[in-house]
Amino acid sequence: MDLLLRGIGELATPLGQGARGGAAQGEILTLRNAYVLVRDGRIAKVGEGTPPPFSGEVLDCEGRLVTPGLVDPHTHAVFAGKRVQEFLARAWGERYTGGGILTTVSATRSASEEELVRLAKPRLMAMLAQGVTTVEIKSGYGLTLQDELKMLRAIRRLGEELPLTLVPTFLGAHAFPPELPREKYIQILVEEMIPKVAASGLAKFCDVFCDRGFYTVEEARRILVAARNFGLGIKIHADELSQAGGAELAGELSAVSAEHLLHVSAAGIRALARAGTVAVLLPGTAFVLDEPYPPARKLIEAGVPVALGTDFNPGSCPLASLPFVLSLAVLKLKMSPEEVLTAATLNAAAALGLAQELGTLEPGKRADLVVWKAETFAEIPYWMGQNLVWAVLKGGQAVVAPKA
Repeated sequence: MDLLLRGIGELATPLGQGARGGAAQGEILTLRNAYVLVRDGRIAKVGEGTPPPFSGEVLDCEGRLVTPGLVDPHTHAVFAGKRVQEFLARAWGERYTGGGILTTVSATRSASEEELVRLAKPRLMAMLAQGVTTVEIKSGYGLTLQDELKMLRAIRRLGEELPLTLVPTFLGAHAFPPELPREKYIQILVEEMIPKVAASGLAKFCDVFCDRGFYTVEEARRILVAARNFGLGIKIHADELSQAGGAELAGELSAVSAEHLLHVSAAGIRALARAGTVAVLLPGTAFVLDEPYPPARKLIEAGVPVALGTDFNPGSCPLASLPFVLSLAVLKLKMSPEEVLTAATLNAAAALGLAQELGTLEPGKRADLVVWKAETFAEIPYWMGQNLVWAVLKGGQAVVAPKA
C-alpha cells in the first residue's frame, strides 16, 4: 500500500547507514511543514512544503512531530516469574549482585514455550504503543540447550505474530547453572550449545555477561571467539558491576556492541573507539539499582557511537519504557535531545546490524515511523512518563492507529 504523510509540523531524523559518534551523533535533519511518501513499505521521498501529486492513502499529521520508529537494542523481554521481593529489598538498601537471575531461570525453565509467548506479548505490545518498532531480545534464562532453544523459539514466534521486528540474541553465558561446575558449563557452551544454536538459525548474535562474579575476560573471549567462528555476531555485557575489562575485550574482538558500561575504564573507552563498537547504554538500570550512570559524555567525546536501550528484565530493570530512558539520558547522562534521538534510532539500529535498513527517514529505508503529539523532538524526553505517541507505522502500515 502506498501512503502519503502530510502536514508534518516537524520531521526529525538522523541520516546515514551506519552508527554516528562524536559531534556527528548530534547532527539531526529537521524539516518543517514536511511530508513523507511511502511506496511498498519503504520511504520513497521526504520533503518540505507541498507534496507531489498522489492518489493513494493520505494521513494528515495535523502539525505533529514525526521521527523514525524507536529501536530498543537491549532487552530480556521473554521470561517467566516475577522478582518483586528483590525489587523491594534493593529499595531498602540491598545491593544488586546478579544472584536473582537464577530465580528467573527456575521460573523460565518451568514455563512452556506457549506460556513464554503468552507472557511476552503484552510486554512487547506496550513497547510498540510507546513508539518502539524494533526490539532486541536476549535468551539467558534457560542455561541448558533445551531451555535456551525454547526461549529463542518463543522469540521467533513473537516476531512472526506481532507487528515488530525482533532481533534474537543467544545469552547462554548469562549466569552459571547451579547444577554444573563452572568449567563444565563453559565447555558445554562452546562445544555444544553455540554450534547447535548457530545451526538452528534462531539467533543473530551471541552475548556474554563479562563482569565481577560472572564470566571473566578469558572465559568471555573463549565463548565469543567460538560464537564468531560459527557465524554469530558478538555482543558483550561489559563493566556493569565493576571495571572488569569487558569494554577492552569488546574492542579487541571488534564486537558489534558493548552494553551497560557503568564502570568502563578510560582504556576501555579508547578500545571501543578504535573498534567502532557501539556503546549501548542502559540508564534505566542505573536508575533502578541506584548505581553510577554510564559516562555518556566521555564516550561521545571519544568518538564512540552511543545507543540507548531499556534493559527491560524482571530483576535489575523492570522498566519497558524507552521514552522514559530518553528522559534519563538527557537528565542524568547529559546528552542533548539530538544525541538522544540518534541513540534511540540510527545508533540502536547499528547495534543490531540494521542501520542500512532502518533507523532514519531516508529514501530506501523501511517505513517505520512514529507520529507524536508534540511540536519538536525535544518534547519526547521533556514530558517524562507521558506517552506522546499518536500513531505508529511499521513498513508503512498503521500498527498503532491514529488517536482521536
